[in-house]
Amino acid sequence: MEEVDVEPTTTPIPGFDSNQKHLGFVWGPGDILVYETIYKASGGSAGGCPFVHEVRKDEDIYSPILRKLFNESHHIFVGLQRIREDLPSKNKKPQFVSISKNYRSVIRACMEELQQVAGIPSLSTLKGVISMMSHLSLWCEQNFNIFCTLFVVCDPLAGSLVLHLLDWVRLHKADVDEKAREVLASESPAEHQAYWDVVISYVLQGRMDEARQVLVKQAALQPAARVMFKLLDNLLMKMPIFNPGETQTLTEFDVKWRHWREEVDHCLQDQSFASNRHLEDICKILVGDEDVLLEYKELLSTWYHFLVTRLLFSHPTVKPTELHYYAQSSMHMFLDTRSVPEPLDSILLAAFEFDIHQVIKDCSIALNNWWFVGHLTDLLDHCKLLQSHNLHFGSNLREFLLLEYASGLFTHHSLWQLAVDYFDHCPEFGRVYLELQIERVPLDTERKALKVIRICEQRQMTEQVRSICKIMAKKALRNNRLGSALSWSIRAKDAAFATLISERFLQDYCAKGTFSDLDLIDNLGPAMLLSDRLTFLGKYREFHRLYGEKRFSDAAKLLLSLMTAKIAPHSFWMTLLTDALPLLEQKEVIFSADQTHELMFCLEELTSGKSVPTPDRPMQVLGYTPPYPLSNVCFPFNLLILFYNML
Repeated sequence: MEEVDVEPTTTPIPGFDSNQKHLGFVWGPGDILVYETIYKASGGSAGGCPFVHEVRKDEDIYSPILRKLFNESHHIFVGLQRIREDLPSKNKKPQFVSISKNYRSVIRACMEELQQVAGIPSLSTLKGVISMMSHLSLWCEQNFNIFCTLFVVCDPLAGSLVLHLLDWVRLHKADVDEKAREVLASESPAEHQAYWDVVISYVLQGRMDEARQVLVKQAALQPAARVMFKLLDNLLMKMPIFNPGETQTLTEFDVKWRHWREEVDHCLQDQSFASNRHLEDICKILVGDEDVLLEYKELLSTWYHFLVTRLLFSHPTVKPTELHYYAQSSMHMFLDTRSVPEPLDSILLAAFEFDIHQVIKDCSIALNNWWFVGHLTDLLDHCKLLQSHNLHFGSNLREFLLLEYASGLFTHHSLWQLAVDYFDHCPEFGRVYLELQIERVPLDTERKALKVIRICEQRQMTEQVRSICKIMAKKALRNNRLGSALSWSIRAKDAAFATLISERFLQDYCAKGTFSDLDLIDNLGPAMLLSDRLTFLGKYREFHRLYGEKRFSDAAKLLLSLMTAKIAPHSFWMTLLTDALPLLEQKEVIFSADQTHELMFCLEELTSGKSVPTPDRPMQVLGYTPPYPLSNVCFPFNLLILFYNML
């Protein structure tokens, strides 16, 4: 985007003197981190400051009302992406029109809710912020309406354009209805000071039926002028309005409108309303007298309302390609030569010129977030109205705006989930942005971590899943939640960390004599193959289960295999040999001769070292306390002696 030659908004930093110190800053997707440096403004160095200030540039996402807008517009956005590309254009246009109406509806609802909140006395401290948001919402709603009217809804043929512009003006100039209710509710409506303002306002908006109904009050009050009122009523009633849905052709309407216009001119030339200034002004408005229209600037209030009224009474069959000529002249006629056009004026001029890229550019500069331009550009792109406009880094304009908008959403604790869908529909850089942003989501709870993982797994983001699982495993281990840590490390397929946690489980077992998180260990399944230490943990727990079920032969076989297969840590062999003693005491023979020799070999290998590790409390696990009677006569006495020596 091009830079504009305007002064940027000043954000004061509390306790900072720009004349004495320098500031450093780091950009973020939704805010800026500002900090004082050690350098003085005049050179040299000064003491550092421990404070880091957060300057938010997008406060809108923190407003509950605007968050509702973001959520509802997200559903509309997703629905728009589901419209099939292979459908004929004529079949897709009704869907695009419906989408544009949905967008306008949610903006309108947001604006009305903000206006209601602004009137609550208890929120007086936030009145300025709410008023600003309400103004921006009104601005967005007004612009989205006219852009959709011009670019999406309106046909390129002449005739229907003025009707759509009238609907737009009536929607945003609704104060006349409130004033009319006030006038009609008074004791004498025809004598009310705002009576003629209401009548002329209705005429300026092309609402002839409402104007006639209010004029009846004045006609009843002046019986002598009844003929004059009847003549004006007849002119208002006969004013032709083009309806594209009827069988009447544009040529037939043009002929009919010119006949009506001649009739109005004839009444002016005959001075039929000379005795009543208000009626004569209305008649001049009907013929499009620009001088009279400008006399009612206060009722028109804006140059674009003046434009629409001028077209209605002078050029009702204007073509879209001709609109910008009338727009420029109307703005110059309406605005004072000394007044400076507002940003909305240049945006509307660009819209009336059908310069879509200029509209998007100006809106990006005027607004403080990317919601408006992102959704508008996406809609126009689907309508094939936005020609390819590649940026310097390769992305097109639609994708760039959606990426910026979604990146801002990722800074919010709940709206980040909406951003995922926006990234999904950015084919060029969306996945890259999502991979970078998803790792920055604060993993406050396991539920949130599982939600993030589910999003990553649905998109085959394997590395991000592993990274998140590792983070959660380390966090659980710091909190001494071994079961949760092991579960996360298994999900991350992190063999090294699974080995570390398995060691902690074994240490915990030696210290307490019991296993924690038995459900997890009992149901490891194939996951125990992730590392040798985890395999040993699972199999050792299985040995205890077999012993508890009195399946002594299976338990003895498993115990011996843990030692001979070398998957048991060498420091744990003494515990395993001690666990073998209760099996040796059984009345029936549990260990065969070959198994006994293997057990003796393991014992000899263990005792051949300089030191023999001794278990802390493994005897309590199997309910065994030496000395004990020896009933297994086949057990070698040398081995028993070594056992006793170690115990």
